[in-house]
Amino acid sequence: MSTTIPSGKDIKRKWYVLDASGKTLGRLATHAASVLAGKLNPLYTPYIDMGDHVVIINAEKIVLTGLKADQKLYRRYTGFPGGLREESFIKLLARRPEAIVEQAVKGMLPKSKLGRQMATKLKVYKGGQHPHLAQQPQPMEIVS
Repeated sequence: MSTTIPSGKDIKRKWYVLDASGKTLGRLATHAASVLAGKLNPLYTPYIDMGDHVVIINAEKIVLTGLKADQKLYRRYTGFPGGLREESFIKLLARRPEAIVEQAVKGMLPKSKLGRQMATKLKVYKGGQHPHLAQQPQPMEIVS
């Protein structure tokens, strides 16, 4: 028997649309990360970017379970002394809901050049419209 090893050049990438309306953040992010990594592809190879493009719409309608919406904090460091900035989930959701979803998905991808390459195929939008209609994205449902 011979094992076929796919080449990175002849990968046919598909486009998928995930609607975040009423979905739990973690479940949406794990599903999107597995599609970006290519784990749903039967020819999946860990060291090749086999993933498809993912467009997430309605990012402002994402939900968290329990008391996490009140307690969750997003931290970043400016690089200067005393430059630790904190922002609550509720404030960040009102200001930049795309950042919440992007950070959740990127945190589930590998921390390497390959993971950064996978993350470039993620597009997150605040409303229900997106500019990728020419790519004819297919709607994808999250299986709970």
